[in-house]
Amino acid sequence: MKWDLVRRDFKKNKYIYLMVLPVIAFFIIFSYWPMYGVIIAFKDYSPGKGIFGSDWIGLKNFTDFFSSYYVGRLIRNTILINIYDLIWGFPAPIVLALLINEINSRVFKRTIQTISYLPHFISLVVVCGIIIDFTATDGLITTILSYFGVKPTNLLMRPELFRTIYVSSGIWQGVGWGSIIYLAALSAINPNLYEAAMIDGAGRWRQTIHITLPSIAPTIIILLILRLGSMMSVGYEKIILLYNSSTYETADVISSFVYRKGLQESNYSYSTAVGLFNSVINFVLIIVANFISRRVSETSLW
Repeated sequence: MKWDLVRRDFKKNKYIYLMVLPVIAFFIIFSYWPMYGVIIAFKDYSPGKGIFGSDWIGLKNFTDFFSSYYVGRLIRNTILINIYDLIWGFPAPIVLALLINEINSRVFKRTIQTISYLPHFISLVVVCGIIIDFTATDGLITTILSYFGVKPTNLLMRPELFRTIYVSSGIWQGVGWGSIIYLAALSAINPNLYEAAMIDGAGRWRQTIHITLPSIAPTIIILLILRLGSMMSVGYEKIILLYNSSTYETADVISSFVYRKGLQESNYSYSTAVGLFNSVINFVLIIVANFISRRVSETSLW
């Protein structure tokens, strides 16, 4: 009986199913099929022998990583950068969307949206070049800070400032693009709710607290769960383009370590083991975050 329903549904919506096939094929080919490569993490991989021909060494790569000198620094830097980004970067698109939503002029609103979206489309290499130039000893930001009594120095050479520069530049680049989904959620709120609140004497602040934020809370929660599921991930591209030997202590993260070990030193098994550890932790985090969200609210991923 169940298969008859499936067959009838497929016959009725066959063109929709055909449209989904390329997406399914994409994930099978580029996401699921390559997963067998994690076997490398448990082997002494040699390109000449191949994955299945290489010698099995079990958990040696994992024990080498956890006993290495850099493991504490890598995990600490990865978590701290993600915590800073969660505290400052996650609320930024929400705040921007709320501010844009309060603008009455459609022309001014579209202008602000366009300006805030633009940094997202700038190449990361160009963005990092701008950051390097602006934070140089004679850069724009350094010059501005010198007027407030800060001694002109290369800011990217100061380890204590790297995380601030990394997170703040990420907010600048992504805040506009990240606000799109919140603006879409705001547009779905029933205007009658605001009219009723105004009749009751509620100002804009109370309307925001009691109507706007509760209405977009499911969207915020879903995105927060997804964000918590990547707390052990930091894109290595920007790190590699910005860090230097002076800032390794606060800038070196797991992804940049995997890049150096895997691509520069050709230690594929070791880098795969570190990357697998990173992925497992992220998987556990998203499971826990979804479980907590489901217990304390009615919103969850599944």
